[in-house]
Amino acid sequence: MTTLFATRSARRRAVAFTILLSISLILMAISSSPGVTEFQNAINFALQPVQRAIHGVADSVASAVGAVGEIQGLHSDNATLRKENERLTIENLRAQSIEQENEQLTALLQLRNSLTFQTAAAEVIARETSEARRAVTISKGTDAGIEQGDVVIAEGGALVGRVTNVGPNFSTVTLISDRSSTVIGETETSDARGDVIGQLGGALIMQNIDSTEKLVLGERVLTPGIEVAGGIRSPYPKGLLIGEVTDIKHDANSVVQTAYLLPTTNLDKLSYVLVILDYVGGLPPPDDTPVDCSHTAAGSPLPGGEQPCIEPSAKPTATPLLP
Repeated sequence: MTTLFATRSARRRAVAFTILLSISLILMAISSSPGVTEFQNAINFALQPVQRAIHGVADSVASAVGAVGEIQGLHSDNATLRKENERLTIENLRAQSIEQENEQLTALLQLRNSLTFQTAAAEVIARETSEARRAVTISKGTDAGIEQGDVVIAEGGALVGRVTNVGPNFSTVTLISDRSSTVIGETETSDARGDVIGQLGGALIMQNIDSTEKLVLGERVLTPGIEVAGGIRSPYPKGLLIGEVTDIKHDANSVVQTAYLLPTTNLDKLSYVLVILDYVGGLPPPDDTPVDCSHTAAGSPLPGGEQPCIEPSAKPTATPLLP
């Protein structure tokens, strides 16, 4: 039975092969005839627009796929370039900040070497710049010899303010732009004096200037370093820069005039300052106050800690009028 099935299968394959071979020979014979060739050419000619359209669509699709790939690549490159640009920008800003700090430190070092006072350099670690209060906190305090009332300056000898609160390793400096600050100022060219006080927004105004004084726009205002008899002197050393005159308000009917000043240094962007440690301004301490000799018995010892007495000035004598 198995042999019979195998014989039939072989016959079928032989018949199928014979049929396919015959068809191939017939097709080969037909394809070489002129009529069939012309028919094939006509079919090809008719299908050419369709083929070109198909090729065009295929090229468009390929181009679109390529463009999408290129766009994705460009997006990736742009993101990489953007990150690199941000990194370089941050590094550039950091380098600029370091350069500015170095310039400030160099200027402070030069200023420190030019002063006759003992100073302590400190960094600004906090700011208070509200409309009602303008102050900074610096990084040194009593451990560095800083005391309440010490004068604080910046590069170029610009006046910053005074220490109003002090701790072991920090100090609070009230700026001259604070509304509670008052500094006697003197113009550089005309020696006109007035009270420099802080205003809202950090501006400076110089008040109570004698109306007869000639003020000049652009001239500088400095601390006069006033010193009078009895050891009384200004709370600020002489020659510190306060600001520059930017405007003048003069009323013909007033005995005083007012000037508006631009601070010499940008008080809102301070990074480093110098604190003057050994300048003592204001009233002398009680133990340094001279004693009037008229109130001391001749030859009697002075109270402990008192300075030698000063001679009172001679009293004026009346001169008779000529007849």
